Amino acid sequence: MDEISVLKLTLHNRLVGYLAGFQTGKNILSFAGEFKQDPNRPTFSLITHPAFPRAEKLMAESWSRNQRLHPILSNLLPEGALRELIAQGLKVHVDNEFHILSYLGADLPGALVAEPMEPDDVPDTVLSVHHNVRAVKFNKTVTENKFSLAGVQMKFSMKEKDGRYNLAKGDVLGDWIIKTPSTKHKNVPLNEYTAMKLAALIGIDIPDIKLVELNKLDNLPPINLPDEKLAFAIKRFDRNDNIRIHMEDFAQVLVKYPHEKYQSANYEQIGKIIYDFSGDGLADAQQFARRLLGNILLANGDAHLKNWSLLYADQVTPRLSPAYDIVTTSVYIDGERHFALNLGKTKQWYDVSLANFQLWADRAGIPWRAIKPHLDDAIAKARSLWPDAINDLPMHDDHKRKLKQHWRNLTEDFQIK
Repeated sequence: MDEISVLKLTLHNRLVGYLAGFQTGKNILSFAGEFKQDPNRPTFSLITHPAFPRAEKLMAESWSRNQRLHPILSNLLPEGALRELIAQGLKVHVDNEFHILSYLGADLPGALVAEPMEPDDVPDTVLSVHHNVRAVKFNKTVTENKFSLAGVQMKFSMKEKDGRYNLAKGDVLGDWIIKTPSTKHKNVPLNEYTAMKLAALIGIDIPDIKLVELNKLDNLPPINLPDEKLAFAIKRFDRNDNIRIHMEDFAQVLVKYPHEKYQSANYEQIGKIIYDFSGDGLADAQQFARRLLGNILLANGDAHLKNWSLLYADQVTPRLSPAYDIVTTSVYIDGERHFALNLGKTKQWYDVSLANFQLWADRAGIPWRAIKPHLDDAIAKARSLWPDAINDLPMHDDHKRKLKQHWRNLTEDFQIK
């Protein structure tokens, strides 16, 4: 007889379903009947939204995977160094996603909650689905942070109180994402803060951001930090006081794993989904186009699938979330000349023109006449505001010099002098 551990998945205090984890590493998500049959259910993912093609068929079947979870769940988990840090503390393999989800399930991105169940509480209907299994108690390990990792920038969900930031624990939801300085690249917090502030000046919607002194951060694990004084802080737009707001990134929407975030889609696909399914498709497509241009102007080569998200503020209807993770990446990568995904047949910063944006709009089915004025407005604002604004922002001087050189190398449509 197989033994399974079971996580109960809820969304806005509504039962979504049950995730069963087998000793072999297999995991199976089965949706609750009451969730599937409710036409007014909160949106778990756009692909389960009643208006989405084949949503009912997708939910009728169990979602089975091995080791890694289904992409909609897998993308809720941290990547890279932070995942290694958590896996070390839990003494599990970094690909044991069921275990990592069970540990992080109380404060995931968005509003989904994953809660380990006591064996006696697992419904018979769940056990019968899996045939000849019995539920066992899940021994939830508490990490003691007895480890240290070098490497890339780390992100932590923290709670702000009286100007200090505490690592979110227990029932306390973090309301800020804090990114500590990187041991690999210099002055990343100053870079991101500057890029985000410049983005806001051209009409890109951003959350509250700030630079925070490292000595204001409490209870961080003992990670290696460089000799820098400031971390980057961005307000979580999936939290409102202690209320969770559901969201998902486009790797989840397109059912891609994090490692596929650069090569499995293009900006036309994202634009079409936004235009066709958003609660205000035109406004969100216009904002999306403005952001695409902003990423090009700011030499951000990392605007991959996970750096675009949908937000479900009313629990049902998707809207494009505020922007995040805008960084001038070219200052860290010698000879970088590409953005992350294809835009109207090109990935080249120094070739892209309004014609590529028009091709993008045509392929995404978005009226070009509704997009071009927003691009014209964004580039006009960049040309008039950025040359002075950048002087007063905290980006490192060498990074400013490289960004200004980037502006001069763009095609005539987007050049800033």
